[in-house]
Amino acid sequence: MSDYYTEQLVKKQAGMKDIVIKAALVAVTIVSVLIVFLFPFGIILPVLAVILDVLMFRRLNVEYEYLFVNGDLDIDKIMNKAKRKRMFSANVNDLEILAPADSIEVRQYQKAKTYNYSSGSGQAALYALVVSERGEQKKIIFEPNDTIVEGFYMMAPRKVVRK
Repeated sequence: MSDYYTEQLVKKQAGMKDIVIKAALVAVTIVSVLIVFLFPFGIILPVLAVILDVLMFRRLNVEYEYLFVNGDLDIDKIMNKAKRKRMFSANVNDLEILAPADSIEVRQYQKAKTYNYSSGSGQAALYALVVSERGEQKKIIFEPNDTIVEGFYMMAPRKVVRK
């Protein structure tokens, strides 16, 4: 029997929150440079501000990787193409439903805790994946490609709503 394996990489678009954070960091850096002219011993402030800028700009450069292998879905957050963190992992056995995020079937899960692992571009087809873990329902918003949706459909056809 062969393994069902697929992966997808989705780059998160900079939202308004990210733009405001970047603008605030740049403003703080500029102000700290101006403070040096008033207080020459304040040279440490611009150095700390630049270090903070570099760290935060790297942290705001995010991609999500969806990995689907034999009924297991893993979603990893990749920051600045260097640091990887596992954000979500589930098996098809824990699946309540996988459906387009705006479908009628997902409306009954409005009270579930929601996590968004999509690009935020507004142009991609968003799906909602609802799972039950230890009695708690979680709703995952993500942008799977057709191969991932078909993989879930092969494993649990009654729990998958396709577009």
